[in-house]
Amino acid sequence: MQLVLAALLLADPSAGPAPLVSTAGTSYLTAVPIAAEQPVKVSAVTGDHLYWQFPATAGRRPELAIDVKLPAEGRTGDQAWTVEVFDGLRRRQACVGGEQSPVAETSATSVTLGCRLRQVRSWAEPWDGDPLPGTYYVRLSSTELPERDLGLPVEVSLKLTAPTGDTGADQGSLAAPLVPDNRPGEVLTTRPPAPVEAEDDSTFSFDRLPDFSSRWVWTASGGVLAALAGLVGFSWTRRRRV
Repeated sequence: MQLVLAALLLADPSAGPAPLVSTAGTSYLTAVPIAAEQPVKVSAVTGDHLYWQFPATAGRRPELAIDVKLPAEGRTGDQAWTVEVFDGLRRRQACVGGEQSPVAETSATSVTLGCRLRQVRSWAEPWDGDPLPGTYYVRLSSTELPERDLGLPVEVSLKLTAPTGDTGADQGSLAAPLVPDNRPGEVLTTRPPAPVEAEDDSTFSFDRLPDFSSRWVWTASGGVLAALAGLVGFSWTRRRRV
């Protein structure tokens, strides 16, 4: 019932303010449904994994803004938090905006996280990982913290927005041609370069030889030394007549 209500609120923003969500799930199966612009405020403890789910339709760009209020006393070290979004196939979707994995210092009283997804597409190739219409799961957790800080109370505030993106992104049109426009029929103001005549490979010309350099000396010297080494080796190995 809650999932149906969330889908209706997302499809019709004029349905009125959504009720406050004060709970969160502990796994994918118990993820609490939420909708766009619906307030979420949950009391939890450090070490918990909090799950929510929301529906997304094609053309939307879901964005999450999360604020975690940390206890002012009792902390012994820094805490690393992270927010992750998965699609219905449990594939993790990339966040193209927002602070996804911030670190709260020991003296910090709150930490802010965010995740902006890519625009939900109406279709994609089977091998592609682009976001498609369906249900998405949000997981909030503290990934690294001192063991003594486990179980400290925190307060989580979450806000989901789903603005409309570029509805023509799947088709679209080029704003400019991919190749320069040569404007056929227009008189050129500059003289074009003279065409290069093809060389005849059947005739030999000294102009084709490369410029003389030290490489010629080393090449010639190597050839002479190789010939001398061959003659010396032949004189050593040939059978002498008795």
